Amino acid sequence: MRRGPHARGICHLKLISLISGGIDSPVAAYVMAEAGAEIVLLHMDNTPYGDSRSMENVKVLAEQLRKITGQKVPLYTAKHGPSQTRISETCDTRYQCVMCKRTMQRTAKELAKRLGCAGIVMGDSLGQVASQTLRNIRAENAGLEFPVLRPLIGYDKLEIEEIAKNIGTYEISIRPAVGCTIVPKGPVTEAELLKVRAFDTSSNIDAMVSASADSAVRIS
Repeated sequence: MRRGPHARGICHLKLISLISGGIDSPVAAYVMAEAGAEIVLLHMDNTPYGDSRSMENVKVLAEQLRKITGQKVPLYTAKHGPSQTRISETCDTRYQCVMCKRTMQRTAKELAKRLGCAGIVMGDSLGQVASQTLRNIRAENAGLEFPVLRPLIGYDKLEIEEIAKNIGTYEISIRPAVGCTIVPKGPVTEAELLKVRAFDTSSNIDAMVSASADSAVRIS
């Protein structure tokens, strides 16, 4: 699978890639590394709405990405649990996932600016989960004013899993871990921008993002 650091001519492009312990995000980071981008990983620590196994799985995924890409692939983590709590207390419950993604992207943007990264990489695949409908993606990005790359947007789950198996991340990603426990039962699929902007205010998203970005530390 490996084709070298500048296989498709994207030279001197440094990107921050949001990574969970799941299947999609490591594949997205790999695809952009194969396209020639220098990758920095950011894991949003969801404690207490998850468990320590997610963090351990991410560390192993980062090491596998280093092996398959030949890059240093530094891994950072930032606190996200306090943001999740604040969102749940101040926003419509159905908007939890949209506001979660919105906060994560803004935190990634702040860290990207500090580390000299030119954009954000995400593992979204259109329509795969509630937060990945076109309307929700639009709401998550509104006002961000920073490039967000979604290299898997047109892939289906089987295609993503096939790549994951080929690069050695699939077996790591399916290791047992508690998923996000604050996901609502009926998440919105057609988010309204006016409501999202109102929730920015009610949750004080700027303060959440600042605190989360300030908590970021390199762990490997």
